[in-house]
Amino acid sequence: MKAFFSEIRGAIVSTLVLAVVCFGIYPLVVYGIGQGLFRDKANGSLIYGRDGTVRGSKLLAQGFSGAQYFHPRPSAAGNGYDAASSAGSNLGPTSKKLRDTVKARIDGYRQENGLSATTLVPADAVTASGSGLDPHISVANASLQVPRIAKARGLSEEKVRELVQRNTDDRDLGVFGDPGVNVLTLNLALDDLATTQ
Repeated sequence: MKAFFSEIRGAIVSTLVLAVVCFGIYPLVVYGIGQGLFRDKANGSLIYGRDGTVRGSKLLAQGFSGAQYFHPRPSAAGNGYDAASSAGSNLGPTSKKLRDTVKARIDGYRQENGLSATTLVPADAVTASGSGLDPHISVANASLQVPRIAKARGLSEEKVRELVQRNTDDRDLGVFGDPGVNVLTLNLALDDLATTQ
């Protein structure tokens, strides 16, 4: 009986020690490192407006549909860009529904940007990302939208291209992936330009 209680006591002490380490010390250490070294990223990479209100996150796409805005990738997340329902469409390359959807998006993209029927449309302009919340579009996608935005805002294409360049993120570590244009920061920069003119 004495050996039994000794085993029980050892199990309880081990459980309590692991609980303190795994649910107390470890989370506090990770939180401290995050706040000390990566404060912006640890807090969601939030973007604040001039009035101090949160306008969004650099990490999450938002829907923009007006002619005066750059449009993000299509989203399959919930009811469109819903961070609580992040997901892809799960439609495969043999899906007729996916082919029809992409064809309709290509036609719509060409029409809204005043492109000819033979202009190649970047894949990211007509397909959703795996999360449905990718905040970036390709440089080629942004470039094709520049004339529409310049016309809608009464700006020169050169000025809009300059803003695109300023809001383009380089490859990760200089070698991984492709440069991407952050749609939210770019559209906010366009709005800020309009209020300062």
